[in-house]
Amino acid sequence: MKEKIIIILGSKSDVEQINPGLDILKEFKIPYKLEIISAHRNPEKLRKLCLGIEQEGIEVVIACAGLAAALPGFVASYVNIPVLGVALKGGMLDGLDALFAIVSTPKGIGLASTGIGKSGFINAIIFSLQIISLKDKKYGLELKKVKDRFKG
Repeated sequence: MKEKIIIILGSKSDVEQINPGLDILKEFKIPYKLEIISAHRNPEKLRKLCLGIEQEGIEVVIACAGLAAALPGFVASYVNIPVLGVALKGGMLDGLDALFAIVSTPKGIGLASTGIGKSGFINAIIFSLQIISLKDKKYGLELKKVKDRFKG
């Protein structure tokens, strides 16, 4: 299966926060692509990545960022596919500042947020599977398995 989901992080140190979600993707053999590019430190490299995302067949972007959290809005301003922003924990407000930045993206951008930290990332995975299963029913089976894991 070709990757339909791309996960973009602003920093290598952010990987630790999303590892539980990456483990789920690996366990259920859901192909994904992972890129680490800072919107603040390397905007040109991120812009070039964004311009090629849709041509690769990617259908959903999960953009994870902490603190000022410019990454999700930056990505959403360049692509015409769903972008899910995940606020990462850290800083004085422990992720609330990042969440506020993501949900305060100006009108006309089109960006959704699924929450903060590990739970926010897992919800972004589930939402991504819901989106791609609209076109490809085989992802619907994986979606059900992932969601069933969290039913009590």
